[in-house]
Amino acid sequence: MEQLTREQIDQLITDIKQKKELQEISDDFVKQYLLKHFRKEQKVEEQLSKKFNKKSALYKQIIKSVRADLRRVYGLFRVDEGKKKRQELIKELLKAKNREETIIKILETHSSTKERLTIYAQLYQKILKLTKNPKKIIDLGCGINPFSLHFIKNKNVTYHAYDISKEEISVINSYFQILKKENENFKGEAKVLDALQYTKLKTADVCFLFKMTDVLDRGKGHKTSEEVISGLPVKYVVVSFATKTMSGKKMNYPRRGWIELMCKRLGYKFQLLEYDNELFYIIDKINQS
Repeated sequence: MEQLTREQIDQLITDIKQKKELQEISDDFVKQYLLKHFRKEQKVEEQLSKKFNKKSALYKQIIKSVRADLRRVYGLFRVDEGKKKRQELIKELLKAKNREETIIKILETHSSTKERLTIYAQLYQKILKLTKNPKKIIDLGCGINPFSLHFIKNKNVTYHAYDISKEEISVINSYFQILKKENENFKGEAKVLDALQYTKLKTADVCFLFKMTDVLDRGKGHKTSEEVISGLPVKYVVVSFATKTMSGKKMNYPRRGWIELMCKRLGYKFQLLEYDNELFYIIDKINQS
């Protein structure tokens, strides 16, 4: 079978990312979905490799299809205009006298973190108690949630944040540098990583998986989420879900039966924290029932 060259793959990735809303996604993530497309459409890759023409209908269709896949995954929670504002606020954070005020402004640039502002302090107090005061935390598909570290009382933690957005990872690392200057015991690192690459993660105490199962499963059952939750090298996984629909209507049954059945089947204990906009399953993978 004919195969595309590395240069041709790189060209496809560049053209896929021409759309503004996809520019912050890492090249590796785009490549993963491009190759997945070719695995499903092997004849398409063969036809393109025989006649690689950027102006052809075939080339344009590939670009369109992969962009659609990326929007379905990446666009679920990232359709916002907060990027420029966050970059300005990070500069402000470096010289801010009232740092909490600036951090709150940053968290307000994303819908999910904005919703949690009224509960973060209480939420983390409960999570840390239920997970035995973890020393190493993974935040997978983190978005800008790591800025909520401000609400965690114990700052002597190791915090690993992962996301596919280069912009978000960049501003998080800037914030981590600030925290490190304030407290030499703090260890924080943010990297570009797709949640499906969880096998690359090092052992930690707990993993935050906030509003990520829809992204992982993409409406195709819950097999992928189960694989990630069971495969993560951690003692505890904190999985969260929205309690309202995209239109803002309260769900009649916000609890997720599938995750409770999964825990029962795998022998995992769980505790549930319920709030107005979001509920959190604290899954204990070690002390099995």
